[in-house]
Amino acid sequence: MSRVSAERARELASKVLCNNAVSAPNADAVATALVAAELDGLASHGLSRLIAYADQAMAGKVDGYAKPRIRVNAPAALAVDAGHGFAFPAIQFGIEHGVARAREAGSCTVAISHSHHAGVLGHHVEAAAAQGLIAIGFSNSPAAMAPWGGSKGVFGTNPIACAVPRSGAPPMVIDLSLSGVARGKVMLANQRGEAIPEGWALDEAGRPTTEAAAALAGTMIPAGGAKGAALALMVEILSATLTGSSYAFEASSFFNMEGPPPNIGQCFWLIDPDRLAGPQFAARLEVLFAAITDQPGARIPGVRRHELRVANQKKGVEIDDALMANIGQRVGVYK
Repeated sequence: MSRVSAERARELASKVLCNNAVSAPNADAVATALVAAELDGLASHGLSRLIAYADQAMAGKVDGYAKPRIRVNAPAALAVDAGHGFAFPAIQFGIEHGVARAREAGSCTVAISHSHHAGVLGHHVEAAAAQGLIAIGFSNSPAAMAPWGGSKGVFGTNPIACAVPRSGAPPMVIDLSLSGVARGKVMLANQRGEAIPEGWALDEAGRPTTEAAAALAGTMIPAGGAKGAALALMVEILSATLTGSSYAFEASSFFNMEGPPPNIGQCFWLIDPDRLAGPQFAARLEVLFAAITDQPGARIPGVRRHELRVANQKKGVEIDDALMANIGQRVGVYK
């Protein structure tokens, strides 16, 4: 493993993307998101995705030059067309405009259509919470989970995230996949030739497997069984039906260059707590959190991730040597 500073990692990732049919602003947005995942200890959504993103841009599966545009503009509703480009600049654009509308109307729904992999969904809602808003986010993804009782993938792992602003502390962030684990962890295990724990996935025949390749060809096990599958259906409706994007079973893979753009969707709900609860919101929130942290071993969601972020900002991020070599070949700076 090689360790580099976060800024150097962003610079290298941005250069790779710019050399592979991605505009400089889009490359910066994607590189920043990938390194942010690394800083938070989420390598499955970090730089391990870089080469696949670059290859997809070169193949035209994602439009590296796309510019997000507003499709629907209402006081409390905003629809953004990602133009089959990367999700990161489109979501950033949507949330920036949605925050202003939420402050005016009390809340705003932001729908992103014709999009791509959203990365760490928690980062997007955290950006809104850092501006004083409660934010809830949903995204669908290519088919990876069967409906409860079925055997064929219909839903994606369909993450849900929520961030809440706090007074004098980083936002609380909940970020979870509706599969038992994120599919990106299986992808990372497959890249490294590692086995996965039993209970993560089923093979194509519906049998439990510890082989990452067999898991990628099969389906993920939903978190909470039937309840997780039901929530995945909810996310599918909010992310795909509501935005006019592809359902999971219609979407192409995030991991290769084959097929058309994934064309998935995201949906965010931004809420101004001051408009509903008034100035007592922050104090009441801390009463709830104190009831949690007063118990030994209990903690507020997102705290550990934030601690890792602070530590890794100082230490830098680790990059697998094979990936580092690939990055170097694509930017011409590897030594």
